[in-house]
Amino acid sequence: MLKNPSALEKDPSRYDAVWKAAEEYMRARKNDIHIPLSFACAQTLLKHYPDADHDICSLAILLHDIGWYSIDMDRILSEGFRRENFLQTDVRYLHEEEGVRLGTEVLRATGWSEEVVEAVCEIIDGHDTRAEPHHLNDRIVRDADKLWRYSVPGIAVICDWMEMTPRQYADRLENQYQKLETEQGKLMAKSMLADSRIQLMLHLI
Repeated sequence: MLKNPSALEKDPSRYDAVWKAAEEYMRARKNDIHIPLSFACAQTLLKHYPDADHDICSLAILLHDIGWYSIDMDRILSEGFRRENFLQTDVRYLHEEEGVRLGTEVLRATGWSEEVVEAVCEIIDGHDTRAEPHHLNDRIVRDADKLWRYSVPGIAVICDWMEMTPRQYADRLENQYQKLETEQGKLMAKSMLADSRIQLMLHLI
C-alpha cells in the first residue's frame, strides 16, 4: 500500500494543480460545495489515522464525485436521490465509472504516477455502491464523503435534493451514524449535527 501520511503538511499546495484541472467537473450537482467540505473532513480524519496514505485519500476525495458532471441533473435527482434503494441505481454506478475515467485523465495530466492513479481510482470505483470498504484509505474517503451531510451547507443542499425540510433531513441523519466506517467519523458526525441543529434553529423550526 502506498504511504505518505505527512504529504499535505510538507506542501499544502501539492494538490492545487488537481483542483484546477478538475474545476470544470465540480460545477455540477453542487460538487463545488460538497467536495471542498469533504476534502476538509478527510484532512481531519487523516490526523487521527496516520497509517492511511495522505496522498491517496486526499486525491480520491478530491475526485470521487466528478463523474456526476457527465449526467443530467434531473436524472441525478430523480434516480440518484429520490428513489427507493437509490444507492444501487444505475446512475450511481455510472457516476463512479465516469469518475474513474475523468479522474484518470486529471491525475495523468497533473503528473501523478500510474501507481497513484490506480490506487485512487480503485477507491472512486465503488465508493457509493460497494457494500464493504477494501482498506483504511477506502474507509476514510467513504466517511469524508458522508460527513459533509452533517454540516449546515450539507443539510441546506441535500434537504432540497431529498424534498425534505432541514429538520426532517437532520432527523434522518440521526439514524445514520452507524453507517460511518471509522470511530472518529462517528464522533465528528455527531458533533457536526449538534452544531448544525443549533445554527439552523431546528429546535424551533
